[in-house]
Amino acid sequence: MTKLSVNINKIATLRNARGGNVPDLLKVAADVQRFGAHGITIHPRPDQRHIRYRDAYDLKDVVFTEYNIEGNPEKKFVDLVLEIKPTQVTLVPDAVDAITSNAGWDTVTHKAFLTEIIAEFKSHGIRTSVFVDPVLEMVEGAANIGADRIELYTESFAHQYSLGNLDGITPYRLAAQRANELGIGINAGHDLSLDNIKYFHDNIPGLLEVSIGHALISEALYQGLENVVNLYLNKMK
Repeated sequence: MTKLSVNINKIATLRNARGGNVPDLLKVAADVQRFGAHGITIHPRPDQRHIRYRDAYDLKDVVFTEYNIEGNPEKKFVDLVLEIKPTQVTLVPDAVDAITSNAGWDTVTHKAFLTEIIAEFKSHGIRTSVFVDPVLEMVEGAANIGADRIELYTESFAHQYSLGNLDGITPYRLAAQRANELGIGINAGHDLSLDNIKYFHDNIPGLLEVSIGHALISEALYQGLENVVNLYLNKMK
């Protein structure tokens, strides 16, 4: 089945709002895995407005499933990943002041830069994933730079699905088919939720992993964290 990696940035946001250590990020990470999630995702940003760099190091001893660290490969981020050596690094081209990720890489324009960064991570045994829009040229570019996987940026799908437009899945299905042909693994994330995850999962061939944070944590406020984790797992069987 497709693996569920839970992004715990929002837990860190809540903690940071009051200072102290409530909620306890490390306990939540341990509990989420105990509830059945296959991995933990974090996305540290330079301003440390949610996940702090110290959290990234502390989580290394807590994550016993798969550890995925997302971010823009600036020097401080690269150094952090190389020290921690998570299961996977996901490269995301977000600007310093971005509220959240809002675009995938242009894997053609940035071919030289990404090829060098990916080679460095892979030489340390870290699986690499590149955040891309569902565009065939960008998928092919990901293959050319040596990425192990792509992460499909799913905001457009989620928006179209909310409007009742099921054809919004088409570019994602075509991108997935091309990735399968090229032998690249497929991850996905951004605005996936309990409402749309089953339809997305059922229409994307070879989907290996989804990373879900904002929706999952918001849904858990009403339905409980353990229950929501298992609802996602059941929808992806």
